[in-house]
Amino acid sequence: MTDSLERIDWRAFLARPALPAPSPEALSRLRHQPILVTGAGGSIGSALALRLAALQPARLVLLEASESHLYALQRMWHEAALDVPTTFLLGSASDHTLLDEIFSLHAPRIVFHAAAFKHVPLMEEQPLAAIANNVFGTQALVSASAAHTARVILLSTDKAVEPSSIMGATKRVAEQIVLAAHGTVLRLGNVLASRDSVAEVFAHQIARGGPITVTDPAARRYFLTLDEAASLLLTAACEPALLTPALPAPHFIADLARFMATTLAPGRDIPIEFTHPRPGDKEVEHLVASSERAQPAQAAGLLRVESPALQHAELHSKLTALRAALDARDLATALDSMRALVPDYTPSPALLALATQSRPRVAP
Repeated sequence: MTDSLERIDWRAFLARPALPAPSPEALSRLRHQPILVTGAGGSIGSALALRLAALQPARLVLLEASESHLYALQRMWHEAALDVPTTFLLGSASDHTLLDEIFSLHAPRIVFHAAAFKHVPLMEEQPLAAIANNVFGTQALVSASAAHTARVILLSTDKAVEPSSIMGATKRVAEQIVLAAHGTVLRLGNVLASRDSVAEVFAHQIARGGPITVTDPAARRYFLTLDEAASLLLTAACEPALLTPALPAPHFIADLARFMATTLAPGRDIPIEFTHPRPGDKEVEHLVASSERAQPAQAAGLLRVESPALQHAELHSKLTALRAALDARDLATALDSMRALVPDYTPSPALLALATQSRPRVAP
């Protein structure tokens, strides 16, 4: 995290009460359990791991695909002198052999799945990588968890709602995979001050004197703090459903830019430059789709979302077709399969052009 972000009072920007902390009952269900966290070196994964450590789990298994992120997590762990049985593993949640080893050796009962490719514009350029990691990494983890009677809690995103990006579409498929296995999905908005977040980008631009670049004056997003994200994951772990935080209207991204400029560079005139939406971007994100219904969840601060679901056999069949297209490196067919899995997915013109230009590079 950029040092300057730690000094910002995000509550002043959000202008709302903090979302509720996990109840003692919710925490008691996690205490003394063996727990696996994927993507444990990311901003949310590491914040969650620290919160879980305070519950004295039987064992924490922290899986991370980035060597530098895992090293940073280990260093943070040692500096905090945490006396918790912990295993740090460098590897991918897509690695079936590694997953079998994790479950055989450590027997986690609860799995927090925070590992994902998340950058919208980059994934528009690397769509097959997004499918491989976000869809089939989730499928591999859910399959291994089911075989060992562990429950999965998926960290999802508002970009999965009526997606306009391949990243959002892959996360929507991941939601369906987890829900079909009776797991939990927590759909969040933008997490302030997380690694590579828009707040971190703005902080770097402000430090250079600007301009702060915003895609569109009308662009709006739901925001929450890193602490709120970790709290909601702990709370959501007890309720097998599709959940999302109960938040008021989304904020204008331009308002965030102005707030950060005033906070980090008081008295200086930091200009804002409006660029243009990038491939896969939306003007406004939503936490609930028009085809879904939301009502208060059992836990305070959360909504339980009723969402259309494919039958198990149909989901399996469509995933098999997607896997074949991925293995053949056939982007056009893979996009057809993604739209069959997510009917309200609207691919960006840039991605459709890429699919038209590309050719399968592996014989089926």
